[in-house]
Amino acid sequence: MKVVLFCGGLGTRLREHSETIPKPMVEIGCRPIIWHLMRYYAHFGHKDFILCLGYMGNYIKNYFLNYNECFSNNFTLSKGGKNIQLHNSDIEDWTITFVDTGLNSNIGQRLVAVKPYLEGEEVFLANYADGLSDLNLDDYLNNFQRRGKIASFLAVQPSQSFHVISLSENSLVQTIEPVGNSDLWINGGFFALKQEIFDYIQNGEELVLEPFQRLIRKEQLIAYRNPGFWACMDTLKEKMMFDEMHAKGNTPWSVWETSKSATGEILKPQLSDMQQKHLLGVKK
Repeated sequence: MKVVLFCGGLGTRLREHSETIPKPMVEIGCRPIIWHLMRYYAHFGHKDFILCLGYMGNYIKNYFLNYNECFSNNFTLSKGGKNIQLHNSDIEDWTITFVDTGLNSNIGQRLVAVKPYLEGEEVFLANYADGLSDLNLDDYLNNFQRRGKIASFLAVQPSQSFHVISLSENSLVQTIEPVGNSDLWINGGFFALKQEIFDYIQNGEELVLEPFQRLIRKEQLIAYRNPGFWACMDTLKEKMMFDEMHAKGNTPWSVWETSKSATGEILKPQLSDMQQKHLLGVKK
């Protein structure tokens, strides 16, 4: 399946970086977050990407035009650097289409702009370019195909440091708890869409607003809950969290690196106390 990635936004809430580079290019380790996301999809066999460009789109183009496999792969150098033998590869079998979808376009407009590049795709994938997850994509897609609906997205519990409250009619607080402990679920991206989605998008509309409301009325929109890892890089605090996790080798989104024990049990990285508090919405 083709994978559409929305990477043209301004990223204003990550201003420490977004004034010099587009948010999808903010790095985790030696690779930008968009690379981690694309590597995730490639692990499940989806290696045909369409990048919806906008703000600082040339930066993203230049990154891939000058991509150096040696930065994240083992290699042997000989003849004073004239010969480089890669022992494995990241993107050799990827296909990446770069499409300028407008500087100020919303997600719905960007999706419509790349419709010609999705011709013949009965089902395709789409995502924001700033969130990572340990979602089992095969299970997710099997559920989508089985349900027979037009659209699906990943439902996750929010990670922000907020508290959910309930109030009585006279504004007395009845309950208060960290948002991560509530039964609140939010849109985490990781869309699976059928071609019919374009019949529900009118000119200028945001994807998850009017089009999704039409799908809801037709009972054609489903969500897939994932209680596992999900986080987005929306603020400097979240950038620091990703950096800490990567420095400790604790990268649950790196499903391509998941190891197994001798018994075949999948060994998942464990979150630190700080990361657990962040994901559960508990302030330090």
